[in-house]
Amino acid sequence: MIKTKDVLGFESSWTYWTLFFLCALVPLPVRADITCASCFAPIRRTAFVSRDFGSAPGGSTDRNWKWRLDGAQLSHEAHKKSPFVSWREKLQNAHISRAERTSPAEEKDGKVYPTWSPEETKVNRREKRSLFPSDSAAGSRFEFRRTGGVDGTGKSPRQNEPHLITSTFALSADSAHNQAMVLWSGHNSSVILILTKLFDFNLGTVTESSLWRSVDFGTTYEKLTDKVMIRTMLSYLYVCPTNKRKILILSDPEVESSLLISSDEGATFQKFNINFYIMSLLFHPTQENWILAYSHDQRLYSSLDFGKKWILVHERITPGRFYWCSCAQAYPVLINLCVCCLTEMQYITCRAQKCSEEGRQYPFSGRIDTNSLVVQDQYIFLQLTTAGRTTYFVSYQRGPFRNIQLPKYCLPKDMHIVSTDEGQVLAAVQEWNENDTYSLYISDKPGVYFTRSLPNLHTFRSLAGNLIVDVYKVAGVSGLIIANKKEDAQMRTYITYNKGQTWSLLQPPAKDTTGHDTNCNLPSCSLHLLLQMSENPYTPDTISTKHSAPGIIVATGVTCSSSIPGVREGVLFTLRVLLAYLVWFLDHGGALLAVTQSAVPTRHLWISLDEGRQWDKLSFSSTPLFVDGVLMTPETENHIVTFFGHFNYHSDWQLIKIDYSSLFGRKCTDGDFQTWHLHNKGEVCVMGERQVYMKRKPGTRCTLGQEYSRVVSAEPCICTLYDFECDYGFERQASGKCAPAFWYDVNLPAHTCSHGQRYRNSTGYRQVLLNNCREGLKYTLSPKMQQCKPIAPSGLQLSTINSQLTAVLGTNITFRVALQNGDSLSTSLHVDFGDGILVSYSNISRLGDSITHMYRVAGIFRVTARAQNSQGSDSSLLCLHITSPVERIFLSAPVVVIRGNEANLTAVLWPSQPRTATFYWWFSNSTEPLITLEGSISHTFTQEGPNSVTVQVSAGGTVLQDVKIITVKDFFRSLLLSFSLNLEEHNPSIAEWRQDVGPSSVPVGVLCSCQ
Repeated sequence: MIKTKDVLGFESSWTYWTLFFLCALVPLPVRADITCASCFAPIRRTAFVSRDFGSAPGGSTDRNWKWRLDGAQLSHEAHKKSPFVSWREKLQNAHISRAERTSPAEEKDGKVYPTWSPEETKVNRREKRSLFPSDSAAGSRFEFRRTGGVDGTGKSPRQNEPHLITSTFALSADSAHNQAMVLWSGHNSSVILILTKLFDFNLGTVTESSLWRSVDFGTTYEKLTDKVMIRTMLSYLYVCPTNKRKILILSDPEVESSLLISSDEGATFQKFNINFYIMSLLFHPTQENWILAYSHDQRLYSSLDFGKKWILVHERITPGRFYWCSCAQAYPVLINLCVCCLTEMQYITCRAQKCSEEGRQYPFSGRIDTNSLVVQDQYIFLQLTTAGRTTYFVSYQRGPFRNIQLPKYCLPKDMHIVSTDEGQVLAAVQEWNENDTYSLYISDKPGVYFTRSLPNLHTFRSLAGNLIVDVYKVAGVSGLIIANKKEDAQMRTYITYNKGQTWSLLQPPAKDTTGHDTNCNLPSCSLHLLLQMSENPYTPDTISTKHSAPGIIVATGVTCSSSIPGVREGVLFTLRVLLAYLVWFLDHGGALLAVTQSAVPTRHLWISLDEGRQWDKLSFSSTPLFVDGVLMTPETENHIVTFFGHFNYHSDWQLIKIDYSSLFGRKCTDGDFQTWHLHNKGEVCVMGERQVYMKRKPGTRCTLGQEYSRVVSAEPCICTLYDFECDYGFERQASGKCAPAFWYDVNLPAHTCSHGQRYRNSTGYRQVLLNNCREGLKYTLSPKMQQCKPIAPSGLQLSTINSQLTAVLGTNITFRVALQNGDSLSTSLHVDFGDGILVSYSNISRLGDSITHMYRVAGIFRVTARAQNSQGSDSSLLCLHITSPVERIFLSAPVVVIRGNEANLTAVLWPSQPRTATFYWWFSNSTEPLITLEGSISHTFTQEGPNSVTVQVSAGGTVLQDVKIITVKDFFRSLLLSFSLNLEEHNPSIAEWRQDVGPSSVPVGVLCSCQ
């Protein structure tokens, strides 16, 4: 840790680093290890959060924030537990809860001095305001408008001095509201909407709400609640992601269930009543009027007119597991659903307005694990667990599902999808020997074959219980990823410049801002970063960048030899650092904005136009403000930001509009830029290219503009070993070369390789995806076309479609047969179902996806499959239990038995269940049953007198029982009795006697006991 005095005169503890030799020192007043300018392409935050298998939501248009607490589906229930309404649009659509504050503090000379008394700090909560305030109470006031100088006096600045144009507006009569949602309605729009609420956490409901609207970029606001929404309790506010003029507001269902819809940025609203309670919404990624709504009773509704009319799509939908299909233009209305059918989860697709049984499709036949459906980009992921072993499946571009192939001895315990953009899958896999860490795996383009890139990734659980993997994927310059790895109970930060092919520690700075040596040298000492996502969506994360600003990183970290602190007794704890300053990007990445944390009131901000080398301290308020958040117009040409917060806990919500356009003076021209070359520690070829970028010259005060292009040229490089990763089945050796793993047979081509055809035989390498190198080793290391040779079939697999080994009599059973290796065209297949029926296929390619069979009798059947060609054969078998429900059980047992002698007991079933029923026998007061697979047993009774015998049978999901009382004696004798010939005369009209006894007298044994 380095204690320094920065150019503004504040004592600070901070670090910085150089990666592409474009580094700008950041003399920013900070108090907790902040690195504010670095020199590689922008890191896109992917603080990947999933519940299981990943929780990648479909339909998300926010590419920088794909994995959040609730994904793209805006959870209504989650908002009750959290002060944030949504993480879908990080700086546009989110709730922030105003923390309870003490009285204000005064900021002088950059330092904060408290001004409150001890009595004032005792105030915890104001009394609740009236539900419907009067017009006078609701009146808003325009507080002040000024040009702020550096000294904060409000005087006009001298010519050529940087200055801001600011105005403040107070949301009067809403000071008791503890939640606020600030939202910019659309692209280059001047409309801002604010929804404030008083949420009673004891009652779990909203008791007050107000909606405010500005049409002048936040200079003034009008309260709409009292004009157009009288007696309507507002709950949540949404903006259509594809047409931000369209606004949708949910009312609080505790009061009424309705929607308020606007098509003119909130100028007018129409009210529509609904008959269900909306828990979450999912907008279509391209169609502005299409919405899916999930209700509290697990029903899914769809609307194709932006919420005016709703149609029930399906019931028993798994929460958060429904997605719009964006895989193909031919299926714009198709949706992907995870549905609970009886006791199983199934994956189905159907049209949003027609999801009846005849309109449904089942792309994956059989059950899937709960919460395992993930639809993202061109990929669909499923998982199925059987007997404690989980199999993962992937579908690429809506093709058939294929088994995900991990290294043979990976033995995964858990798997989460990290990223699917750029036509490749990054996954975090917990291997059999990992407990609190995961390994990063990278796939081929179809997402089937995975190779390990980095083991022991640091992970932790969020407050909501979601898994967070410490990985940042770099945007702007492809192939750059940053990850935190656990080593010897410590956490160290690694970076890769070639998409996971090689990793290295972050280079620490050689000197601090005072010119003193840091005494931090690799590998014993390196730079370590915190990769955490802010819980407040209006404040930046511990690391942030922009696509339009390659070369600038704002990050929190430390330089030390003992890695990031927080290790106690071998357990790595998440380090919580209270940053003194927060930093945002302005002007499409051309400027930086810094402001103190909301825990400290301030009336100043800092802006840098030269990548953090110099900072201008500017005043934006005459009164110190607790800054709760900052709202910016995303990718627009105006230069306006909005600060919202409060002067003290008793004050109203304050919104300060800041126009910083005067800081630039003019628009940049060609002469205002200089070139810089992207490189990795001196190596100018990154991802197979020499990339040249443009950046503004130091000291130039001009605005970049949205149309500004930073990339000047990208020239392909000669391919080297550095541009290739090890292919599936190969491992990197100490020499840097890839060699076959001990479990991988390089002589086995794909099973689709038929004699006479050709296939691509791997050399052990595959070019890193999106690497653009040419020539050099490209031909040598690329797969070679090779003639298919006839080989014996191997790896034949036989299973039921749902991996179950039991089925009910009379139902169709679907078998799946797969051949891992062999010529499918020349290999025949024979399947024996074990009930006398045998089917044969001349070649496996004609088999299709499955075979269906129905059994006519119950029993246990040995099902065998045999694949054979001229080179050899392979077989596979399974034993299938076919059961039917038991209707009746009868225990056949003697009435009297002799003590010490065996007695035969038989359980008779209707209908008969050969070898598929389990019998449980209890004798008198026994506590444990005797379990048999046969319905007959012999038992010796040792206790004289009445003995009870209970038998239970379990078959086909049914359990029945029968009970008999058997008398046990030391001795008894049987007497022979005979019936008289005139039996019918004494039993007239009783045909049963004739049937039982016969035409003549028949001796019948009757048991008679004797002492």
